[in-house]
Amino acid sequence: MQIPNEYVSTAEDVADQVIRKGKNVLPTVARLCLISTFLEDGLRMWFQWSEQRDYMDMSWGCGKFLATMFVIINLLGQLGGCVMVLGRLKVDIACGILFFIVVLQTFAYSILWDMQFLLRNLALIGALLLVVAEARAEGRSLFAGVPSLGENKPKTYLQLAGRILLAFMFITLLRFEISFLQIVQDLLGSILMILVTVGYRTKLSALMLVLVLSVLNLYHNAWWAVPSYKPLRDFLKYDFFQTLSVIGGLLMIVYLGPGGVSMDEHKKKW
Repeated sequence: MQIPNEYVSTAEDVADQVIRKGKNVLPTVARLCLISTFLEDGLRMWFQWSEQRDYMDMSWGCGKFLATMFVIINLLGQLGGCVMVLGRLKVDIACGILFFIVVLQTFAYSILWDMQFLLRNLALIGALLLVVAEARAEGRSLFAGVPSLGENKPKTYLQLAGRILLAFMFITLLRFEISFLQIVQDLLGSILMILVTVGYRTKLSALMLVLVLSVLNLYHNAWWAVPSYKPLRDFLKYDFFQTLSVIGGLLMIVYLGPGGVSMDEHKKKW
């Protein structure tokens, strides 16, 4: 049974009102959510300096010096990149630094062989691409009166790649358990994920996915409820902030729209 178009149109009108009322704070909230995982990890490098250094030394047998350099690069790269993104300072360079950190950690922590963590890191990269797209959109708005030769294609493809990579995050949340609520959750999430990826009713779909992910994140990753001496706390905290970063990427889609390569854009030309 298809949902009547009037209900979807009403939902889109509500979403548009929410976006209009929050348009001044939405980019900042999106950036803050997006850099949260880097900020948390950078601070962890500071407060758990010796533990992180010893872990790298034991895992790779690289010696104290190289292990220390790894911690320093992660600490300065992540905290510095976060400050630059929030302050809108050389955003392309800041995202390049954070991208390098994601790739470095993928190899250093052997994430390459863990499909769940690899997909989440790809989703993080997608979120970073959307920050670059937003910075370029902001740059173009400064020259709004200057004639332009067509569409900003790099920004369009950044938005497309960002949407596709962000979708990987939800794949890691699919549990395939035989229970009514879990089946509903998997179906709803999958439908919204596909809609965001192809760019159909994108802002509404992304906003709904933000709500779904936020609820699931608070329910499954409540790290604050776990005592600090339990290793589970660190795992839940890691998952919580990674999911929050992807939520930031989705909020960026809500703010920017789907871009030129999307069903929404093609509908305008019909």
